[in-house]
Amino acid sequence: MSNVPWLSVLWLVPLAGAALVILVPPGLRQLAKWIGLAFGLLTLAVAVVITAGFKAGGPTYQFVESHSWIPSFGAGYTLGVDGIAVVLVLLTVVLIPVLQVAGWNDGGERTRGVHAYIALTLAIESMVLVSVIALDVLLFYVFFEAMLIPMYFLIGGFGQGSGRSRAAVKFLLYNLFGGLIMLAAVIGLYVVTAKHGAGTFDFRAIVDAVQHGRLGVDPAVLKALFLGFMFAFAIKAPLWPFHRWLPDACVEATPATAVLITAVMDKVGTFGMLRYCLQLFPDASTYFRPLIVTLAIIGVIYGAIVAIGQKDMMRLIAYTSISHFGFIIAGIFVMTSQGQSGSTLYMLNHGISTAAVFLIAGFLVTRRGSRLIADYGGVQKVAPVLAGTFLVAGMATLSLPGLAPFVSEFLVLLGTFNRYWLAGAFGVTALVLAAIYMLWLYQRVMTGPVAAGNEKITDLKARELLVIAPLIALLIGLGVYPKPVLELINPAVANTMTTIGQHDPAPSVPPGTAAPDRAPRTAEGPHR
Repeated sequence: MSNVPWLSVLWLVPLAGAALVILVPPGLRQLAKWIGLAFGLLTLAVAVVITAGFKAGGPTYQFVESHSWIPSFGAGYTLGVDGIAVVLVLLTVVLIPVLQVAGWNDGGERTRGVHAYIALTLAIESMVLVSVIALDVLLFYVFFEAMLIPMYFLIGGFGQGSGRSRAAVKFLLYNLFGGLIMLAAVIGLYVVTAKHGAGTFDFRAIVDAVQHGRLGVDPAVLKALFLGFMFAFAIKAPLWPFHRWLPDACVEATPATAVLITAVMDKVGTFGMLRYCLQLFPDASTYFRPLIVTLAIIGVIYGAIVAIGQKDMMRLIAYTSISHFGFIIAGIFVMTSQGQSGSTLYMLNHGISTAAVFLIAGFLVTRRGSRLIADYGGVQKVAPVLAGTFLVAGMATLSLPGLAPFVSEFLVLLGTFNRYWLAGAFGVTALVLAAIYMLWLYQRVMTGPVAAGNEKITDLKARELLVIAPLIALLIGLGVYPKPVLELINPAVANTMTTIGQHDPAPSVPPGTAAPDRAPRTAEGPHR
């Protein structure tokens, strides 16, 4: 097993699947779908093998592969996974087959539309996986940017809204601009490493040099490089106020593509913050920490408030993701072990809960032909299973105890309170706002008398239940027993905290609030 390059196999399997699907003759649409699903499940199987072989208490990076790529630039084909990467790999490979089944009828009526749709989805999976397992900064950057192209075509070519072309261009321009700034920072980082020997893009070598003070660079330069990386990740994640592309993209895309954006691709942005921003630039991260935490908390509240006022069901769900990304980013940058463990777990749980909400809402919109909340009412009377699963997914979105997102949100808030109690206090208000937008949405859509035009809405079919059932099971299972995932995450978080030289704040009591000394009690009572 140790001789098998499992990480290379992991990302090459979906890429090979994409190529094979394109070669299928145009008339064999069903065959193309089954081939795509088979390669999605095969990738899942490879990820399970990697997870089973990963030792939580072992070396930080495991299954490492390292080969020369561009020797003259110090760039290598270097792969490896820590506990955080394993969790995000699992999220990706679990969701892709689910989305393939959910979007079974997507792809349009064009001659090779289905083939292109499936191939693009598999290509994005491959590129996301490389981004998560790369241990070379240049290799990461190449695939971080490359995934924009297939996503552009998924939004613009296969979206269901009339504004899909505009949304696709907006998505591409925002992210390409962020990537351009990051490219300058990547080049700058190479120049910095070249001042003290051969330049390198090796992530571990650069982190080691930073830890031991061997870079010898002006702190202002490192702050500028940090901002270059952070700007690209803030657009991808997205962090308020760089979020403007996300609602349009999610509304105009198919529900499966919207999930691919928010639950899979955007996680590369928050992962990049946790791995690259913090570990390559620990001092700069600490310097900008108050600003980023402030922006994150603003995003938490902004996303929730704007969601409350939406008339479009899919746009409402998109804004809830902006709020959740605020929690994830805040947890990363408060730099506490609870916050970072909670953020990593939040990436996983948000991916699952958002997938459930988006897909169930998409099934409903497909039946009714409208995204407007006002067109619905009484759906639970004609489609009780659809309404019931939407309720569970909605409760997960507002972090109801017993469902998966509660644990991660609690950890993020705990870590935030330990470092910035005021930011934590503002963050808690989002819990109330989330209850408002989600319960109000459920009430208007699912309860009450059956609205005109909703009488013929049918309940979930077997294929749709096959999509939703695993997501609901994961939401309940991880809500009740998150320990196996946290056992993967915690050692990697501890390594990150050590690398950036941060420690959890010691509990303290404000002056003047300490309890007065009291005489010890005895069996006879207090001394007098």
